[in-house]
Amino acid sequence: QMQLQESGPGLVKPSQTLSLTCAVSGGSITTNYYYWSWIRQPPGEGLEWLGAIVYNGKTYYAPSLKNRTSISRDTSKNHFTLHLSSMTPEDTSVYYCAAGTVFASTRKDTYSYWGQGTQVTVSS
Repeated sequence: QMQLQESGPGLVKPSQTLSLTCAVSGGSITTNYYYWSWIRQPPGEGLEWLGAIVYNGKTYYAPSLKNRTSISRDTSKNHFTLHLSSMTPEDTSVYYCAAGTVFASTRKDTYSYWGQGTQVTVSS
């Protein structure tokens, strides 16, 4: 059974860069099957897909956040990392990492595995 676990700061100041890491166990991020994705859910809103990385390191980003987002990975540690720059209070959300087979999906049922989610608050 594969498991995903997010880690990172719960509080970020405006203009700072958020870095969140998703550690994967029970499976490999070099497996050619999943989109290793980052998704967030602001308070009272639906899911927003942020981006994904696939087995060969290729990355994909939501157009609305493309200039602020990057996703990297460390295959030796089997984890991938979201970097979101120029944070504002509007970026306050629960951030999730997930493994799914549908590109850029915002439907929960299209992801096979989820992390538990981590609350990120942007405040000075």
